[in-house]
Amino acid sequence: MKTTATRKLEFDAGHRLMNHESKCAHCHGHRYVAEITVEANTLDDVGRVVDFSVIKRELGAWIDAHWDHAMVINERDYDLLDYLKNTEQRHYLMTTNPTAENMAQHLMIEGQKLLSDYGIMITKIRLWETPNCYAEVTR
Repeated sequence: MKTTATRKLEFDAGHRLMNHESKCAHCHGHRYVAEITVEANTLDDVGRVVDFSVIKRELGAWIDAHWDHAMVINERDYDLLDYLKNTEQRHYLMTTNPTAENMAQHLMIEGQKLLSDYGIMITKIRLWETPNCYAEVTR
């Protein structure tokens, strides 16, 4: 039997998508909701995959430090990057466009590094960009 645990984390961030054919080519923001699902080979002595606070502490701190109230941008978005640097605005660079799909993949990679010492594996990240739209990455 496989047992998982999921923690929801919310944050606000801005982005723009280079080469987008519509509105998302412009700077705009979202209230993101990340659902992080983890599993372990065995439950701990308390009967849990992991205490939910571990996910909040580790991934929540990463999100707060890098994405919350920041512009998440493609590292090749040179004009926006120059503006953000010149005006000392918080920003986070990605090697790809910061779509919900790419952000979910990125969070899976960074999050797994943070949780590896706890003996758990991130198996799914669902990143809601709007109340109606999400991207999902599964392992």
